[in-house]
Amino acid sequence: MSRVLVVGGGAAGMMAALAAAGKGHRVTLFEKNEKLGKKIYITGKGRCNVTNACEPQELFDNVVSNSKFLYSAFYGFDNNAVQQFFETHGCPLKTERGNRVFPVSDHSSDVIRALSGALEKAGVEIRLHTPVKKLLTEKAGEEGSLRIKGVKLLSGEEVKGDAVVLACGGLSYQATGSTGDGYRMAQETGHTLVSCKPSLVPFHIKEEWCRQLQGLALKNVNASLYIEGKEIYEGFGEMLFTHFGVSGPLILSASSYYQTAAEKLRRKKEKQAGKTGKTAENMGREAPALLKLDLKPALSAEQLDKRILRDFEDNKNKQFKNAVDGLFPARLVPVMIQLSGINPEKKVHEITREERKFFIECIKGLTLTVTGTRGFEEAIITRGGIKVKEVNPSTMESKLVSGLYLAGEMLDLDALTGGFNLQIAWSTGHLAGASIP
Repeated sequence: MSRVLVVGGGAAGMMAALAAAGKGHRVTLFEKNEKLGKKIYITGKGRCNVTNACEPQELFDNVVSNSKFLYSAFYGFDNNAVQQFFETHGCPLKTERGNRVFPVSDHSSDVIRALSGALEKAGVEIRLHTPVKKLLTEKAGEEGSLRIKGVKLLSGEEVKGDAVVLACGGLSYQATGSTGDGYRMAQETGHTLVSCKPSLVPFHIKEEWCRQLQGLALKNVNASLYIEGKEIYEGFGEMLFTHFGVSGPLILSASSYYQTAAEKLRRKKEKQAGKTGKTAENMGREAPALLKLDLKPALSAEQLDKRILRDFEDNKNKQFKNAVDGLFPARLVPVMIQLSGINPEKKVHEITREERKFFIECIKGLTLTVTGTRGFEEAIITRGGIKVKEVNPSTMESKLVSGLYLAGEMLDLDALTGGFNLQIAWSTGHLAGASIP
């Protein structure tokens, strides 16, 4: 039996503690907040999308960074295992559109209650209001390799342990305690931190008309994101106009690919600047991009043209501004009329084929200029983290410090919306705890 110390009482930390206790280890979980699962409590707008009930391969398809690293983790504790865990521990689940899995109650508190009850039953010691300051290590051999020997608390107390699971979260929603402490502690033991960026985060938009639509939600929209003319994302779903730009599930997923492309663009421009001897200014951190919205994805341009012609025929004596109500939500109508360039007072039977063609192009390719993303305070997850090449994917044990395990948002892993990021936390946490000898 080993003495296991888990740092962080979020999804990955709690699951790691349970898996370790399940193997008969003596486990202590340290959480700096006043309660466990503070970030779980606010996920999914307080409903908590615990996982996604898709086929196993789809789990990997929805991981944006380092999906191959998760092979052992996902297959060792997959989405079916997660659902079975919560059902068994008194939290019945339901599956909604997009295979998103939620508690039947729609209360994230039931997810936390299930985990807390399981921890208590497993005999895990929980120490709340207990921040960990650093990892304690010692040399493990003549080659200078390190071995974990415990943790030092902010209070100065040193707690000895045979294994430590570091599951402190990333930098998103810092009010929940995700302030990067785990990154710092891992770096102090020699680990590399891949640059952290806010991900699953809303976009800032340049166009002023976008702000006129604040609060308008659109369903069944297709979105394509382009950087330097290259399509980097295409998806279908819901979005929301805000006072600064756009948000909603469709936009949040697009932001994951935006960060990847922006980083590549930054490196490319830095390389070019190095060759010319010039300085590269403002490169990549906020890379400009184009977001094109298809407001009628179920119709081809030709079908949409026929639809508009029918509407015009039914309203042939009306002005343009009064003949397109059936195409858009009421608040979107004046904006689309403005963008069409057609005189709103013009009678529909006077509208030319060219004008109609441009109007269709606006509907099928409504273009917004993305100037950047919101910050970590609005990001659902962190992109970046501890380099996965320094962690054994079969066990989650550090390759640099024996006895140290890393899990969850600590690692350079991120996925799209729909329960996939919590699945990463459950799977990596479970694998870490279960792998401790």
